[in-house]
Amino acid sequence: MTTRFDVLTIGNAIVDVIAPVPDDFITSEAMTKSIMHLIDAERSADLYARMPGDKKMIPGGSAANTAAGVAALGGRAAFVGKVADDELGAIFRTDFERHGIHFGTDDLVDGPATARSMILVTPDGERTMNTYLGACQHLNETDIVEETVGAAAITYMEGYLWDPPEAKKAFVLAAHFAHKNERAAAITLSDPFCVNRFRAEFLDLIRSKTMDYVFANIEEAKALYETDDINVAVRELAKDAEVAAVTMGSRGAMAIANGEIVSVPAFPVDEVVDVTGAGDLFAAGFLLANARGQSMEEALKLGCLAASEVISHIGARPVADLKAMARGEGIAV
Repeated sequence: MTTRFDVLTIGNAIVDVIAPVPDDFITSEAMTKSIMHLIDAERSADLYARMPGDKKMIPGGSAANTAAGVAALGGRAAFVGKVADDELGAIFRTDFERHGIHFGTDDLVDGPATARSMILVTPDGERTMNTYLGACQHLNETDIVEETVGAAAITYMEGYLWDPPEAKKAFVLAAHFAHKNERAAAITLSDPFCVNRFRAEFLDLIRSKTMDYVFANIEEAKALYETDDINVAVRELAKDAEVAAVTMGSRGAMAIANGEIVSVPAFPVDEVVDVTGAGDLFAAGFLLANARGQSMEEALKLGCLAASEVISHIGARPVADLKAMARGEGIAV
């Protein structure tokens, strides 16, 4: 069946505000390093005012970053997410138009402001996120268009958006439209924080085959099955998921499909500057390769390559030519 899009992603539409900080800033703010904290509008404004160093403002959000990665690899990308009719919303929409990403979701009018995430990057490259969700939590079933979902080879959804009840309904409807049109549906577990809150629901989405693809890192996979042993988590994923992709940081990534496990090493990076977006860009490469019928090994390699580029600089969007990088490594795009 012909497609209009290789990958459609659904998630939080957020503008990232990124700044390098010393470790003691994280401690002084009583944050838990390397995880995502949900904050309100007042805390967001206060934190923004006190963030040290130079700040970069980059449209982001996990699934939005994945859509940008697909486009950077030469794929046909679409995104569904909610921004407000305000300045940050316009920045987000203009950025997607510039990258050729289809973004047809209507703005939220007379509601909360566009979401923003304060991302604090410590010297070891780890990021600690402080996110005000605002408008993006108002995504609902009316934003899910069957024609758009049916035109995408794979529809990919982020676990970060599994909190608002209306967004949950939107996810399930999108998966229904995907399957109705003989397309695949995918979910990323996003963060151990999300898994611990929604473990039973995530497992039901996987075991019921509402989601065909599952993305997780090691900590998320272990949290899903409440184990400290990644081998146990992988065995359980092999039973439950049609396809699972697990990222392992500097050790590369693995894919589990039809009981078979395929793994590839990570691509070397001179210096890890900022791991923001590593999982998002891995998903971009993996999804695009799958949408185009490539092997699991090729999909893993393309995902790892895209991830290696994004961790070499500040920000969750690629700055190098990913297509040229892939060709240089002999990976088809």
